[in-house]
Amino acid sequence: MTVPRQTTVAPTTTDESAPKSRRKGRRATRGVQAARTVGSTHSTVANPGSRYLNRELSWLAFNERVLAEARDPRNPPLERLKYAAICGSNLDEFFMVRVAGVHRQLAAGVSTPGPDGLSPRETLDLVRHRTHDMLREIEKAARKTLKELAADGVRLMRVQDLGKRARAALREQYLSQIQPVLTPLIVDPSHPFPYLSNLSLNLAVLLDAGEDEPDFARVKVPVGVLPRIVVVGDALLLLEDVIATHIGDLFKGRRVLAAHVFRVTRNTDYEFEEEEAEDLLATIEDGLRRRRFGAAVRLEVVQGTSPAIVTFLQERLHLAPDDIFLLDGPLGTADLMGLPVNRPELGYPPYVPAVPDLDQDEEGGIFTTLRRGDVLLHHPYDGFTNVLNFLEESARDPQVLAIKQTLYRTGDDPRLLGALREAAENGKQVVAMIELKARFDEQRNISWARKLEHAGAHVVYGMAGLKTHAKVALVVRREEGGLRRYMHIGSGNYNPKTARLYTDFSLLSADPELGADIAELFNHLTGYAEAEYAHLLVAPDTARAGFEALLEREAQHAAAGHDAWARVKVNQLTDPAMIEALYRASEAGVRVELIIRGVCCLRPGLEGLSANIRVRSLLGRYLEHARMYAFGNAGQPQVYFGSADWMSRNLDRRVEVIAPVLDDTHRDALLRVLDTEWSDQRGSWELCTGGEYEKLAGEFSAQQAFAHARHPELPET
Repeated sequence: MTVPRQTTVAPTTTDESAPKSRRKGRRATRGVQAARTVGSTHSTVANPGSRYLNRELSWLAFNERVLAEARDPRNPPLERLKYAAICGSNLDEFFMVRVAGVHRQLAAGVSTPGPDGLSPRETLDLVRHRTHDMLREIEKAARKTLKELAADGVRLMRVQDLGKRARAALREQYLSQIQPVLTPLIVDPSHPFPYLSNLSLNLAVLLDAGEDEPDFARVKVPVGVLPRIVVVGDALLLLEDVIATHIGDLFKGRRVLAAHVFRVTRNTDYEFEEEEAEDLLATIEDGLRRRRFGAAVRLEVVQGTSPAIVTFLQERLHLAPDDIFLLDGPLGTADLMGLPVNRPELGYPPYVPAVPDLDQDEEGGIFTTLRRGDVLLHHPYDGFTNVLNFLEESARDPQVLAIKQTLYRTGDDPRLLGALREAAENGKQVVAMIELKARFDEQRNISWARKLEHAGAHVVYGMAGLKTHAKVALVVRREEGGLRRYMHIGSGNYNPKTARLYTDFSLLSADPELGADIAELFNHLTGYAEAEYAHLLVAPDTARAGFEALLEREAQHAAAGHDAWARVKVNQLTDPAMIEALYRASEAGVRVELIIRGVCCLRPGLEGLSANIRVRSLLGRYLEHARMYAFGNAGQPQVYFGSADWMSRNLDRRVEVIAPVLDDTHRDALLRVLDTEWSDQRGSWELCTGGEYEKLAGEFSAQQAFAHARHPELPET
């Protein structure tokens, strides 16, 4: 059996075994001199004289780190295939948004270098070169894992490798379940070249036309309408291979010369002109329709495709030769994310999140618990269930008068939508601030908005010019002595599905001062009232200045001879002003440790600039999504968490909420989390001065330590 290539006719605690804290007395080192390493990524330094790393190359280095997980034999085979699929999905979005943005700059005649010193043309040339190699490596990793899975009985096969009986069963399945969905489209003077939707799989079909040039026809592979994987007995087949094998049935009376798979990626980074819109919802819906027709930015075709077809497609899609990717396949590795197999032993062992008992059965339920003290949850090790319980109990409680909540990415789980609808139908004041501009979730959010409005909720679409990315909910309850505010503040979305896959923090609290701040925030968002915050850092109003002041204070402590340090964990670090603030802190003697999962444009370890800064990236079974910010404060550490990465968009063009951790126990718990994650070896990479990432050697896993702390029966690493 051969592995198929593409057809031509995928409360926070830590384990005590974690290395002990080294917050005090630790000396920062340059590069990775203090850590033994294995393997590295390409450098992200394209301009050696620059103070900044290139954003696009840094993103590609992140995807290389994910690709390393797809190759790592320590990961189970189904998980390695998922990592390869994630790499492919990541790269699809990279082309749709980031590469499309560079194309727009070139079309607008922009030639000014960015902060890293590269012009858009230079950036595009480097990205094209790197992504050609990366796509091939992603497919190679997927094929290698599929070959290993075949040895375990999970067989993704070619139709030609099936036996006679299986072929007969497949043909019956094709005629009854697949062919009725297909539409062959010929291209000739009376049939113009068809629209090719973004990321769709297609078959380019050549038909014999006698003495004339062959006719071209296109057949869309209906992935989404039908599953990408066709199951016949114990064999798995690619839908495009099944269609190509039976392609003659679609063109009866014509001789099919060839059928080649191809795929188009389009620009989806459509800018909504909301400031000129009278009806933002209608504007977004119109923008979504227009987004479908964005310019093509990439064409993927399988090796062996006729050069005439490649040229034909390239000309009609208006692409340069460097935008054509010749690949072995299978194209669209993102579709391999979930093979239709039930073989749990070939994946990670199942993990059941801990659900702390918040005394819901006692009188007053969860509200009684929160009056006794704040509750801090570390997802996915602690379940998201208690957040949903909080909202559902608020919807049912007759003493609750109002619920106000921001919604960015929600997923399809019915509990959250049901709780808000129930609350509105029960006569409570429900305010849902729904961000219609959450990229690729616009249609779902429009649907939620309409359902909530129908239930009687007040739906607000956000502030003009800003995305509301904050994750906060406020509940107002009538109690003896007056009204009391309860709240949830998170670093992740109100999405129960991703809460099982992403690491994030949730704070459930009845703290009156935090409650007053959240009330100020909602009044500002819904009524444009001026807001003053006692504790919160809120973008775009106070967050940037607040972070810069915290770093400057550490610099002053260092100058006074105190132990000064800053430890920050965010998903991305690209904002030049924040990078400069970190450089100034480093030069003042502040020890800076950064855990940046994805893009990092800061260059660590440069003498006279960033010698006291170290940067690591942590990957693992769960997507590291939590944002934390900790500062030494001369022996009295201050810790914050929230929704904001250190990117210009987050600090200047989004509404973000960053909350202080006021409870000493919770503050110490978050500091232990940072200690444990910095001690991770299993999934950690360190960024070197030259821009490459070096993989740390060792087996200690922070994620496994957090899981073990909740479930001691699990292995420690």
